[in-house]
Amino acid sequence: MRTGALEWVDAPERGSVRLARFMVWLVHTIGWWPGHALLYPIAFYFMLFSPRQRRVARRFLGRALGRKAGFGDVFRLYFAFASTILDRAFLVTGRTGRYRIDVHGLDALKARIAEGHGCLLLGAHMGSFEALRAVADAGSPVEVAVLMHEANAARLKAVFDALGGAKRQEVVIPLGTTDAMLRAREVLERGGLVGLLADRAPRGERMQPVSFLGQEAPLPTGPHVLAAVLGAPVMLAFGLWRGPRHYEVRFEPFADATPPGRAGRQALVEERVRRFAARVEAVCRRHPYNWFNFYDFWQERGR
Repeated sequence: MRTGALEWVDAPERGSVRLARFMVWLVHTIGWWPGHALLYPIAFYFMLFSPRQRRVARRFLGRALGRKAGFGDVFRLYFAFASTILDRAFLVTGRTGRYRIDVHGLDALKARIAEGHGCLLLGAHMGSFEALRAVADAGSPVEVAVLMHEANAARLKAVFDALGGAKRQEVVIPLGTTDAMLRAREVLERGGLVGLLADRAPRGERMQPVSFLGQEAPLPTGPHVLAAVLGAPVMLAFGLWRGPRHYEVRFEPFADATPPGRAGRQALVEERVRRFAARVEAVCRRHPYNWFNFYDFWQERGR
């Protein structure tokens, strides 16, 4: 199964960029606490003036919560999203001193690093990727590369680069380029970490329909094919927002390294996509206000 024109690819994240620029202004002028107070009207504004995103958010929350989602539920989701953007303006520059970050599974990640073969970290668009990177920076003195859909994220990334994020040591490898896999392999061979969010795909990438929150949804196979081709061990990584300046970072073993070759690869990839979906579903049910896919994830338009 291949995707058509996915909404998240076709629609630039204009609202996120405007919000991020405003957060940067807050950081430079009035600080975190006034900025946090302003998140309430900001989240309400973006919820009020994004009816399409509000509808799909409500449908997701209904599935994750197991009941009809109300106004307060949708607002909590928008507020959590705005909070992570405010925090990103601090975390991207290393100002983590007043943050509480509870970490689970770091020993398992360090054990993988100690083997010297590198590791692929798979995540999803939930919580804060910057919280994950803050822990990785402190707990893993190795090279960190991030595979990302750069075309859709470039404008948002540029906002935070202005804060000093461009001086960080991680490498950004744009997905879809001819040398992306080669560059990822080189990082892994040097014993580094390669991070990738595995719940979205660019236009034309192969997808696999899987059960997710009680209904079939398409998830990309590309991240799991990449892991199989590179023969890399895989861990899951989540940076969950738990409240003001409070995050829970989790690293979870997911899959061992696979031997090279095509034999059995398709069945292996399909099984991993299903397991990834099941794990993300479990996290969504436990932390429903951390899921930041504000588009038609189940492709229900016209149903």
